[in-house]
Amino acid sequence: MGAGLIPAATTWHKPLSLNWLKTLTGNLPFFCGGILPRLNRPAHGDRFPSLMIPRRMRLVFVLVLFMATGVVYVAQKSLKVDVDLVMVNVSVTDADNHSVSNLKAENFQIFEDKIEQKIRYFSSEAAPLSLGIVFDISHSMERKLDFAKDAAMKFLETGTPEDEYFLVEFATRARLAEGFTTDIKRLRDRLSLTPAEGATALYDAVYLGLSKVKAGRHPKKALLLITDGEDNHSRYSRGDIRDVVRESDAQIYVIDLGRALVGDLADMTGGHSYRTSVNDLEDTCEKIAFELKNQYVIGYESTNQNKDGKFRKMRVRVTPPAGVTKLNARARDGYYAKTN
Repeated sequence: MGAGLIPAATTWHKPLSLNWLKTLTGNLPFFCGGILPRLNRPAHGDRFPSLMIPRRMRLVFVLVLFMATGVVYVAQKSLKVDVDLVMVNVSVTDADNHSVSNLKAENFQIFEDKIEQKIRYFSSEAAPLSLGIVFDISHSMERKLDFAKDAAMKFLETGTPEDEYFLVEFATRARLAEGFTTDIKRLRDRLSLTPAEGATALYDAVYLGLSKVKAGRHPKKALLLITDGEDNHSRYSRGDIRDVVRESDAQIYVIDLGRALVGDLADMTGGHSYRTSVNDLEDTCEKIAFELKNQYVIGYESTNQNKDGKFRKMRVRVTPPAGVTKLNARARDGYYAKTN
C-alpha cells in the first residue's frame, strides 16, 4: 500500500463539463415564448395551415424542454461541490460511554496538524455500512465459541437491508469464509459449522479483513474483531499491521474476551476496543451496532493543499450543549495526503 492513499478521506471530484447542455437550453425563453405560440396558431393569411403542430406533439416538445431544464438545474447543484473534502466519522459518548446524538455542526471543531479547519459538510443521518466480521476460531475460543457466534448474529440482526457483510475466520490461518452479502442467514450458516482449533493468526486476519473491506460498495466501512488471545502465528508483524491500519479508511471495533491487546489499533481508526466476558457479549455487540448507526460525518477542505503524500494528524473537539456534562469525541487520528 502506498502513502498516496487517503484512508480518512472521501474525495468529491469535479463533475463533467455541461457547457453543451447550458448552450442547448440557454435559449429556452426564446423557444417557449417565441416559437411555441407561433406553432399553436397560424399567422394571419398563413398559406400553410397544415404546418400547425398537433396538440400531442406540442406537449412532447414542452416536456423535453422542461426535462432539459431539470438536468441543468441538477448539474448546477452538483457543480457547487467542486472541492476535495476530507470526510471523518465521529463517535460522541458521555461520561458513561453512552452514544450521544442530536448534536449540531456548531458543537464540533476539527483540527489538522493543529490548525483548525472550516467544516463544509455535516450529517448525523445513519448511513449504510460495509462491514467485515473477523472471527477467532482458535483452540482457546473452544468454550466461548457458541456465545461468540450468538453475539455476532445479534449484531447482524441490528443492521438494515442496505448493509453488507463478509466473514473472515482465523485460527492457524486466516481465510475468507463468506464474501460480501446482505443475506445474514448465509453468515449464520457458515458460523454454525465452525469448530474451534489451532493457533491464533490474528494479525493476518486483520490484514485480510482490511484488504477485503476496501471492495465494499458503501463509503462507510468497518471491521468487528471478536477474539480472546494474542497473536502467535501470523506472517505479518504488529508493525506491519499498524501501517496497514493507518492507510485504511475502515474503523475497527474489537470485542476482547481475553488479552488480545489490540486496542491501540482500534483507537487509530476512531473505533473502540471492549474488554468483556461471555455474559456481556450480546450487550457489547448491540452497543457497537448502535454506535455505528449514530455517528456524525464531518467534511472539511484542508487548508494544506500540498499533494506531498505525507501523514496529517487530525483531532476532533466537541463542545457540549448548555446543561450537558463533558462529552468525548472519537475519530481516526489522521490520513495520508494525495500525491501528484
